[in-house]
Amino acid sequence: MAVKINPNRAAIAVGDALIVVDVQNDFLPGGALAVPAGDDVIEPLNRAIEAFERARLPVYYSRDWHPPNHCSFKAQGGPWPPHCIAKSDGAAFASKLRLLEDAAVISKATTAEVDAYSAFQGTTLAAQLTAGRVRRVFVGGLATDYCVRATVLDARKHGFEVELLGDAVRAVEVEAGDGRRALEEMLQQGAHLIASPTVTG
Repeated sequence: MAVKINPNRAAIAVGDALIVVDVQNDFLPGGALAVPAGDDVIEPLNRAIEAFERARLPVYYSRDWHPPNHCSFKAQGGPWPPHCIAKSDGAAFASKLRLLEDAAVISKATTAEVDAYSAFQGTTLAAQLTAGRVRRVFVGGLATDYCVRATVLDARKHGFEVELLGDAVRAVEVEAGDGRRALEEMLQQGAHLIASPTVTG
């Protein structure tokens, strides 16, 4: 399956929302669980955030918000080094990421016993989107093969149309090809791979 970004930026409209997935310090270069070139997502995401802000459309920021003894950490038998511990610098959103004062922040995996890659898992995100009459979500952030993938697949399960921002995602690549396989799976489930929307005019 050829994975290609549609060069046409999808126009945003009433019924759309933007989900910015886990653009946190620990996932950026130099962080505890760094995604290679993870900071490359910030510029296209900032353009998308500005476009949604100008259009007065909702923006949601998801974040890992773990306790120090979270089950995903190696000390507890999980696969990852400690990362995104609640209230730590590593859990903070990237300093260069555009943060809107009235945007919703979705914290996930907040208890020691349960992990969550998807921004929908164990959160009120689906309910908030439904209450806001959102029909289509634009998704970008980190990482393609984990939290972005899980969020997109759950969005489809909840019945939302999904526009995946191909220029605003980067993969961990624990195994070579993980990012590509994740993209293919998301597209097979009905997501569309596009370039990030931007302010026009």
